Order: sequence, then C-alpha cells, then structure tokens
Amino acid sequence: MKKTLLMLLLAASQVSAMAADSSTVTFSNGEEGWYGMQPLDGIGGSGIDTSMGNGAPAMRTVMENFGVSWTNNTNSSFVRDYTQMGAVTFGIDVSTQSIRFFNQEVSRNLVLELRDYDNATNGLPYTSVWFNLGTLSASQQGWQHLSVTIDDTTATALPAGWGGYGAEDANGNPLLPSDRTFASVLAGVDEVVYTTYVPGMVYGYTDYDIAIDNISVSAVPEPSESAMLLLGLAGIAAFARRRAHK
Repeated sequence: MKKTLLMLLLAASQVSAMAADSSTVTFSNGEEGWYGMQPLDGIGGSGIDTSMGNGAPAMRTVMENFGVSWTNNTNSSFVRDYTQMGAVTFGIDVSTQSIRFFNQEVSRNLVLELRDYDNATNGLPYTSVWFNLGTLSASQQGWQHLSVTIDDTTATALPAGWGGYGAEDANGNPLLPSDRTFASVLAGVDEVVYTTYVPGMVYGYTDYDIAIDNISVSAVPEPSESAMLLLGLAGIAAFARRRAHK
C-alpha cells in the first residue's frame, strides 16, 4: 500500500510540474499577451475573429505589408528563462486564406523567433535565435499545425535548422554574436514572435489574410521522468484492480 501511494504521489507531482511549464492560448480568454500587426494606413490589421478559430476564436490579420508578425512580450508562460525547462516544444495552428503579391498567390515561410533585448550588440535592437517552421500558402486548405522541439535548452551551439541574429557576416547574413550562445539567448527571452519576416530576407509589399490559433509552449519530459510517470500510472492501475477484487 505504501509503495503504491508513493508511486501515485510521484506521478501526480510529475504531472503538476509539466502542467506548470505548459500553456496554450486559444483566444477564448482574449489575446493573453499576443498581438498582431497594425497598419500604417489605417486599413486592415489584426484582431480576434470569432468565426474561424480552430475549435475556438482565432487571431486574424488582414493587411498589406512587407510581412506580418504575431508577438508576445508580457505573458510569463512564453517570456521566460527556457534553460530551466530542459526540453520544450513550441506549436501554433495557422490558416492561410491568401498571400498575394502583385495579385498572384505566393507562399511565405513562417519563422519562430526568440528574442533577447537585454544583451543587444552591433547596433542591432536584439539578439535572437530562430527556426523556419514551414511554408504558408493558400493552397494548403484549412488549418495546419506547425511546431518545433528544442531537445536541450542548455546547448551552446545552434541546433540543426536554427539560425541566429545579432551580428552579420561579411555578406550581411545574420548570425549570433561571437559572445552569445544558443543557451544564453534562451536564458533571457524577452519576446516570442511568429513572423513571415525571415532574418536576412527582404520582401515586397504583399496582401496577407492569415489566422493563427492554439499557440502553445509545452514542457517535454526527460526519459527518466517519463518512466517515473508510467510507473506511477501502473501503480494507479494495480491499486484500482486490487480494490475492485475486494
């Protein structure tokens, strides 16, 4: 009995710890720190649309601009020291209604960018690490889920597929400053951004109609933690069977 109760307590504490490090914004409770683009000419922009969410209201951006972004710099579930999490998954649902350049449908990449404003150098506004999540196109009907998992938030080198910003090479391509590492940026993330502005790329004026929903950050359990959780669940099942046969 005591062993079973211990397994139950361990499983419960593990679930609680993971829940505290995970959050999903569905826009059912408002923006929760997320905001989109506001147009310079007063036409279009971003706001919550209750008619097209993926299971809930969505944030929809309809405007003409070089690119569009959705940003959070106030919600502590997203603005934080990620090196305390070990491993983490970022996710977002996207519905691309239209991306038109010179009245022709085109595609754009969606980038996740994690920005640190406190340690900027080289005359640039921030240092960041970024990942190309995938391609947005009106030809992709309905909602698509895009995500990336960082397996080790304490890694010093950029993981495969990740880029850096805060300095430039001789050709003007963005890279991390020599005194910064992947982990040092993740340790002080002041802003989380989903954007079609890929660092180092330039675009012309484009008409966008894109909605986003279910923006999430989720702790990823380590193998030992998963084993502990399974052990606890097995204990719950055994305890339930024993009581059922009494």
